[in-house]
Amino acid sequence: MKLVFATNNKHKLIELRKMLGDSIELLSLKDINCFEEIPETNPTLEGNASQKAFYVYDKFGYNCFADDTGLEIEALNGEPGVYSARYAGEEKSAEANMKKVLQKMGEINNRKARFRTVISLVVDGDENLFEGVVDGEILKEKRGEEGFGYDPIFQPEGFSESFAQMELSEKNKISHRGRAVQKLVAFLNR
Repeated sequence: MKLVFATNNKHKLIELRKMLGDSIELLSLKDINCFEEIPETNPTLEGNASQKAFYVYDKFGYNCFADDTGLEIEALNGEPGVYSARYAGEEKSAEANMKKVLQKMGEINNRKARFRTVISLVVDGDENLFEGVVDGEILKEKRGEEGFGYDPIFQPEGFSESFAQMELSEKNKISHRGRAVQKLVAFLNR
């Protein structure tokens, strides 16, 4: 089966290709000559994932899945949430985003946070949604060099390392995206 993953994020593509294995040929937006910026104008993760998947399906005719992920910090009333990628500005700088979170958190003792990923799968015009959540906490400083986004400041519950300190295979087993993709793969292989 051929499926388009509606992303230009090479880190996400690498993660997902490893997780999906050989049963599905995963195409990127570049592979289908989609070079325009896909709109993400919904106020929810579910809405953005759906909007992106249908955009590719309607415009390019490929079965597609898209995801949207948010870091939801309890002490910040769920921020940055749906605005996680552009929390510190439209340039979508991971460094600036982490710096803003660490500044806003300051000396707040409640460090509880969660990552939530929603995947919208559109096959032949029918949509299915899959959600993955991982609970954890915001660290007081960055730790680790791997991963991307907020990985260096997020420590998943039950672990002593940040996501950025974990091997990719270990992170994929427990991450929000990993959990959502496991549901997607189970659905596709049924």
